[in-house]
Amino acid sequence: MYGLDINFLKDRPEYRPETTERRRGGGGAASPESRRPLLLGLLAAVALLGATGGAWFFLQNKNNELRQEQAQLEAELGKIKAEQAQLATITSQTQQIQGETAALAGVFNAIKPWSALFSDISNRTPPRVRIVGIKELERTAAEAVIKADSPSPSPGAAPSPSPAPGAVTPPPSGVIEIAGTATSFNDVNDYLLVLQKSKFLKPDKTRILKAELGQAKPIQPVQVGNVTLGGGGGQTQIKLPAEVEFTIQTVLTDVPASELLQELERNKATGLVTRIETLQQKGVVK
Repeated sequence: MYGLDINFLKDRPEYRPETTERRRGGGGAASPESRRPLLLGLLAAVALLGATGGAWFFLQNKNNELRQEQAQLEAELGKIKAEQAQLATITSQTQQIQGETAALAGVFNAIKPWSALFSDISNRTPPRVRIVGIKELERTAAEAVIKADSPSPSPGAAPSPSPAPGAVTPPPSGVIEIAGTATSFNDVNDYLLVLQKSKFLKPDKTRILKAELGQAKPIQPVQVGNVTLGGGGGQTQIKLPAEVEFTIQTVLTDVPASELLQELERNKATGLVTRIETLQQKGVVK
């Protein structure tokens, strides 16, 4: 009797002998589809490395350029600092020269020529007034007079500011006394009013210190040939009318000479006028 030997496993692919042999051997080349991811990865890595290297070279070049620019800027900064130091020296010298020029201009501007003052007083003296003498008080006496005439500050008033360093302080105004004689007290009062209008004097500091009626003075005898006129000798003695002896005290104005050019020129102080006009042209005196 015959038996049937049927193997159904042979019909399944995974149990075929040739398939099993192929799997065990592992031979055969890989397909192109299986290599594509590997190639893409390699290309991405190369591209990344190339980008990194390019960026590194770019940054190195940029750093070198920045170093060169920094060195150039430092050199220019050193040059600018040297120029600034030179400019500061020039500015200091200029300020010193300007201070000296201002001081010199202040001296000229504070001058009140005595010749112009005498000429002004002489022109203002009326015929019935005679000037005997003009004198300037000493500085201590003049300062005492000015201080006595100055009003005392109120308790709540702020103190006068001290002059700034380097500022030109004008010299104190001089105090002068005019002594003379007049025919009457009215002539003395009129003369005082005339002097108060002078641009060289302070009107509020011009005042009469003394006005007294003097003694009548006899006329000195005069010999004319054999005749003696005046005096004694049996003739009536002729006397001059008594005159008023006065003393007027005044203070020189502190107005700058640049504001008195017309008065100075009118009283023949042409030298000072020329100097001040030259300083005005140069901008030293306004």
